[in-house]
Amino acid sequence: MKQERAPKTGPSSPWDGEFARYFGERAHSLRATAFLLCGDWHHAEDITQQSLLKLYLAWPRLSRHDALDAYARKIVLRTFLAERRRPWRRRENLTELPPETAGDDGEHGSEQRMLVLHALRAVPPKQRAVLVLRYWNDLSVEETAAALGCSTGTVKSQSTRGLTTLRQRLGPHFSELFTTAQGGR
Repeated sequence: MKQERAPKTGPSSPWDGEFARYFGERAHSLRATAFLLCGDWHHAEDITQQSLLKLYLAWPRLSRHDALDAYARKIVLRTFLAERRRPWRRRENLTELPPETAGDDGEHGSEQRMLVLHALRAVPPKQRAVLVLRYWNDLSVEETAAALGCSTGTVKSQSTRGLTTLRQRLGPHFSELFTTAQGGR
C-alpha cells in the first residue's frame, strides 16, 4: 500500500514572503488605479488580481525591486487596455445609479467625486490611462510615457484631449460648483 505524502507547508518558493509583503503594501493602491481606469470596483478587482498574478510569475526574473511600483502600474495599465480590446468588455451597461464609491469614510461620497468618476468613464481608455497615471498616480510626463511605452509628446496630447473630454462631460459650471462647495466647508 502506497502512503500519501503530507502537503508541503511554508513558502513554496524563496520569494513568496517578499511577494506577500509587497502584495500587502500595494494591492489597495493598484486596485484604486484599476478602478480609476475602468470605473467598476468588481472589474478593478479582476484587473488587479490578473496583474498581481503576472507580477508573481515574473517576480524571480525581476532584478530591480526598487522599480516594482512602476512595473506593477504598467502591468495594471496593460491588463486594463487588453481587457478593453476584448469585444465582450466594450459594451457598457448604462444605469441611472451613480458609480460605486471607494472605502467607508462615513460619507456616502461627495457629489463632485461621483460626477468626476462618471465623466472619467466617457474618456477613451488610452486618454483615461494617461489622466490616471499623470494626475492620480502623480507621475511626470516622462514616467507616464515610459509606463505607456510611448513618446512624451503622445502623453501631452493625450492628456490635453482627455482633459478636454473630461471638461466637456462635466460642463462649464462644474468648476463654479466645486469652488462653491469647497468654500462652504
